[in-house]
Amino acid sequence: MNTIYTKILSSKEKNKKLLAILLDPDKLKLSEVNEATKKISPIKVDFIFVGGSTVKKGVTNTFVKELKKFTKIPIVLFPGDFTQITLEADALLFLTLLSGRNPEYLIEQQVKSVSLLLKSKLEVISTGYILIDGGVETAVQKVSKTKPISQNNIDKIINTACAGMYMGNKLIYLEAGSGAINTISANIIKEVSEKINIPLIVGGGIKTKEQLEIAYKNGADLVVIGNGFEENNSLINQL
Repeated sequence: MNTIYTKILSSKEKNKKLLAILLDPDKLKLSEVNEATKKISPIKVDFIFVGGSTVKKGVTNTFVKELKKFTKIPIVLFPGDFTQITLEADALLFLTLLSGRNPEYLIEQQVKSVSLLLKSKLEVISTGYILIDGGVETAVQKVSKTKPISQNNIDKIINTACAGMYMGNKLIYLEAGSGAINTISANIIKEVSEKINIPLIVGGGIKTKEQLEIAYKNGADLVVIGNGFEENNSLINQL
């Protein structure tokens, strides 16, 4: 079966690197969607992630419908909370915020989403989400009321990622947060990728081809670019 997850898993096995562009409905107006999709090359971009920390209820649904008019690239939900789930997308990253200890983002949001998901045909991909300090307080921190793990505490990052894997997550997502000043260090990516046997997603603060290649070289299977694309729509052409 050709699903989003099987594509990611197959690419990992073949050492083929993947790229996702993150679009935040809070930052991109509906009137700007068509123009944005023209900048997202289906040759270079594998997925479009949609989500944000503070998107209002119903906005994601309208946003994804509009996206679908202009692109055939698979759309994967990266929701800040359960109200951002829409059946219009192709898949959902079913996130557990492993770096925090707020039960709302460890289990409560997940439970709230189930009644909708049971009725949907969305591909649901369990994902261990780990927030790493990127040098700035992010929207994720504010909304989730949790702290990121320091980049100096590499053992905790590794152990958290492995715990997520042992708990049955299909993906591990290391995130420095939207607008991060510091990307996740090459050493952290390398150490985590060597300890887990499931695909690794890396995002936050990646704005250049060099930063992208560093993440790939050190073991990221899928890299997510958000602010970098928002600030420079021609970035994809440079990759």
